[in-house]
Amino acid sequence: MQLQRSLRRRVLCTALFGSAAACAQEASLPEIQVSGPRDATIGAAASASEGAAEREVFQARPKLRPGDIIESVPGVVATQHSGDGKANQYFLRGFNLDHGTDFSMKVDGMPVNMPTHGHGQGFADLNFLIPELVSGVGYRKGPYFADSGDFSLAGSATLDYFSVLPAPFAEVTFGSNNYKRLLAAGSRSIADQTWLGAVELVGNDGPWDVPENLKKANAVLRYSQGSASQGFSLTGMAYKSRWTSTDQVPERLIESGELSRYGSLNPTDGGETQRVSLSGKWFNKSAAGETNISAYAINYRFDLFSDFTYFLNNPVNGDQFEQTDRRNVFGAQASHQMPVKLGSLDGILSFGAQWRGDRIEEVGLYDTQARERLSTVRNDKVSEDLFSVYAQQLVYFNDSWRGYVGLRGDALRYDVQGREPLYGAINSGKGHDSLASPKFGLVYTLNPANEFYLNAGVGFHSNDVRGATISTDPQTGLPADRVPALVKGKGAELGWRFQPNEDLTATVAVWQLKLDSELVYVGDAGTTEPGRASKRSGIEATLKWKVDKAWRFEVDAALSKARFQGTPPAGEGNYVDNAVERVLSTGLTYIEGPLTASLWLRYMGPRALDTTNTVRSRPNTLLNFGARYAVNRHLTLGLDVFNIAGSKGNDIEYFYASCTAGEVASGACGTGIEDKHVHPMDPRSARVSARWTF
Repeated sequence: MQLQRSLRRRVLCTALFGSAAACAQEASLPEIQVSGPRDATIGAAASASEGAAEREVFQARPKLRPGDIIESVPGVVATQHSGDGKANQYFLRGFNLDHGTDFSMKVDGMPVNMPTHGHGQGFADLNFLIPELVSGVGYRKGPYFADSGDFSLAGSATLDYFSVLPAPFAEVTFGSNNYKRLLAAGSRSIADQTWLGAVELVGNDGPWDVPENLKKANAVLRYSQGSASQGFSLTGMAYKSRWTSTDQVPERLIESGELSRYGSLNPTDGGETQRVSLSGKWFNKSAAGETNISAYAINYRFDLFSDFTYFLNNPVNGDQFEQTDRRNVFGAQASHQMPVKLGSLDGILSFGAQWRGDRIEEVGLYDTQARERLSTVRNDKVSEDLFSVYAQQLVYFNDSWRGYVGLRGDALRYDVQGREPLYGAINSGKGHDSLASPKFGLVYTLNPANEFYLNAGVGFHSNDVRGATISTDPQTGLPADRVPALVKGKGAELGWRFQPNEDLTATVAVWQLKLDSELVYVGDAGTTEPGRASKRSGIEATLKWKVDKAWRFEVDAALSKARFQGTPPAGEGNYVDNAVERVLSTGLTYIEGPLTASLWLRYMGPRALDTTNTVRSRPNTLLNFGARYAVNRHLTLGLDVFNIAGSKGNDIEYFYASCTAGEVASGACGTGIEDKHVHPMDPRSARVSARWTF
């Protein structure tokens, strides 16, 4: 009984302050720095599928691109199909998440997903991230938590930055395909004040026949002041990138030898993007509770030239199109959590409010040839605001049972002003939508090593608000159906956590998620359309084991099933196309003395590429290795080898109709040739680095 009471006290402290150490004294907090989220533990976790990646492991893990860090979230796969300046393609829980829809991401408290984006709803570009600055990766799956909002139906991830570094350093990296990188970072503290800065420059051609010619510049500057009990920080970030992309190509051309595996059908595809932000955070922690207030402002610019169908729609000029996005994003959030008494029961009350405002000066779609505009399909000015409030009450019923109920309210207001001369005015409009989302969780602690969870909740994703005001299809001039601005989803999960000690954690979660409508992005139409209602279900298992002082082992496995609901339209089936079905990730990390080494394998199984399951993708397996060796206290050498086995798998596969210039000339095109369109994984490559610590 004493053990259970001690455990409950630790739970209260961890839930309030993120660390049991923070409650070592009732009235005051020790002077400690807690950077990044802590992993979920028995007595503190609210579900089986929440947790945090171990910092030493995700930092040691080899990363081909910055966005690969999100694969430290169990079950997540991050690939790429259009150049290293574009957002990754994400897969999780039976979703092809496109570039971020239904998976919410935040970096240092700022949202990454972009609603009503020029390329796709929820576009989440992590290329501005500097992985070495990430202090923690926390994650939660499912719509079970009141403080999680838009785009978090499948899950959410938070990535935090350090406020202070152990020592300043400069690192240079060179690799295959003309890869080069320079990173310099450091911090300086005087009393309770700390300045941190970092600068990153990256260039890369990639393995493509048409060199990518990536040029990226990145910078971070942060000022922080205070202690573990109260403080604030101001952070500025600036990022700019431009590149030439090799998009997916028809598999028929590769098989016939007409095109190499790394060839391109349009050497002028590519883009340019930039992101500048300023954010601030203030917190106060005491025995009476914790308050967090933050605000941010983001200036974002995006231009992307793509060509997925080649000469199908325009046999003369080709099908290349430009997508643009020019916006300012503003936001603020405040939260408070405090211990409460409900009669004789202990509890924790959490509540907060959030606001996000997007002022989009231009979100556009243009027909182009060799990056020169030929005509305007859409050019809109959009304003949208999402206001949110939430509350969640956690109650400890006894030493074995605890549970929570929560309620979230979201209200969206939007204004679309079309500026395309022909249809812009009639596709304009104002509107609003709102949604209430209840949440629920129940936890049973069998003993200090075993815990069981039941979670359920309602969540949502937003649609591109241009689809909520549209009346006429700008491509055809035909009437167009409007879509709801907010789409509801319902999820539930049953889970188990086994944690006999701090070195071993195993979790299993069985889950289900129902959506009122799928999101389908139509690239050449420049909007997101709703699909049919769907149901997903699956099972996930994770094992994290610190074998001894040096060795760490992790394995994550996920099985998912995704189906549309109801009777399918003629010629279609009920499979959700491109929905991931099987994922396995396993890694071994060695950290001892001057040597750190990490070997990771990722497997993604085949999946349906059409709704009848007639065409399926190929499975792919990726094996990466990374190592760092500290020669002395100043010099550390590194080696990363990607795709060690030389796998010829594909990062993405789609099934649709296209037509090349040669097929048009030969008369073979007709209404289009349906085929797999693939973007291959990077072949085997290596990078070497040298870091000098001052």
